[in-house]
Amino acid sequence: MIPRPTYLEKLHRWREKDVIKVVTGVRRCGKSTVLQLFAEDLLLQGVPPERIITINLEQLENERLLDYHTLHDEILGRVTTDEMHYVFIDEIQNVNDFQKAVDSLYTRKNIDLYITGSNAFLLEGTLATLLSGRYVEIAMTPLSLSEYAAAQPNNDLSLQRLYSRYIAQGGFPATIDFAHNSLSLHDYLEGILNTVLFKDVAQRLNIANTLGLSALVDYMFDNIGNLTSIKKITDTLVSQGTKISYNTVAEYLSALCNSYVLYPVKSFDLRGKRLLQQPTKYYGVDMGMRRMLLSNQVRDTGRILENVVYLDLMRHASSVYVGRVGDLEVDFVAQTASGAAYYQIAETVADERTLERELLPLSRIADNHPKYLLTLDDVDPIDRNGILQINALDWMMGHAPSKM
Repeated sequence: MIPRPTYLEKLHRWREKDVIKVVTGVRRCGKSTVLQLFAEDLLLQGVPPERIITINLEQLENERLLDYHTLHDEILGRVTTDEMHYVFIDEIQNVNDFQKAVDSLYTRKNIDLYITGSNAFLLEGTLATLLSGRYVEIAMTPLSLSEYAAAQPNNDLSLQRLYSRYIAQGGFPATIDFAHNSLSLHDYLEGILNTVLFKDVAQRLNIANTLGLSALVDYMFDNIGNLTSIKKITDTLVSQGTKISYNTVAEYLSALCNSYVLYPVKSFDLRGKRLLQQPTKYYGVDMGMRRMLLSNQVRDTGRILENVVYLDLMRHASSVYVGRVGDLEVDFVAQTASGAAYYQIAETVADERTLERELLPLSRIADNHPKYLLTLDDVDPIDRNGILQINALDWMMGHAPSKM
């Protein structure tokens, strides 16, 4: 199993705290594995195996547990002493009214509860109301570049070559096993996406004709990092021959974000200190999935870099926005426990005019929070009047001073 140190640290930090630990993320990003790694750590620390209860609700043998009463009674039947029991329930959203079982289990003093889900609807509606303030979300993504590097067998690639492979093949953990078989890689990524589209989106929204949904997914992955609006997306799809309405696009887009296939990033006015509703940028969960959708083309490498940096930022920051300084744009404003930090992303700033253009928005920010320019230029960190230029790959690998 591939180590996931960022998420394991969070699980250990919240261990036996009086909250439900909710691990969320797109299908096959490694949620089950990180709970298994956590369970192994518990065993190494002396927790008896009978006090670790693991239930995967996507396995056929657990089909009877899809009734919340049965699930609840099964777990209580295995909690045999007053000592702490660690309960892991995988893909909890498969159980109707699961929140009733979760709430009851949470009230037991000898149960430390961990659940996973592949859809953000898990944290909306009834559960959010019932468990308000009583859960913490641990949001997972596929492998980061540093995790991807650590998972490579006998890795002797240069960092630039490793990054090229990473954005071509993506970071879903299982793809490591068949990275050299392009057909298997394509089929695997297509299978993940189809499961999300048809099981998590189409069934939930009762969509009979999925052509509009598929067209929307293709368009959004082709336009990662572009400021857009629902009206603009609708108009473009209609002009391309897709019969779809504004409200349908809004509904589908929300479902894709709730399934963790897309991530919306709103704009923040750095002078007015207010969140702007439109326009919004959208980023994809995985660049290998993007390449699969776009007929194996690795293009727009600058926007791909921006997407990868965004995913890395959101693994560590509490929130990430697009910054607006008048009519200028700052690629990312990241809010962390230590405060804000500003990031500008560019593939290269070797051209002096490009460098000036990328530095200008950061130079207009009238505060003393850290400001960074991340590029693929092979340079050591450079201080440019208080703005630190860093090689983006070094930053992703944790070899640069600004890594959170």
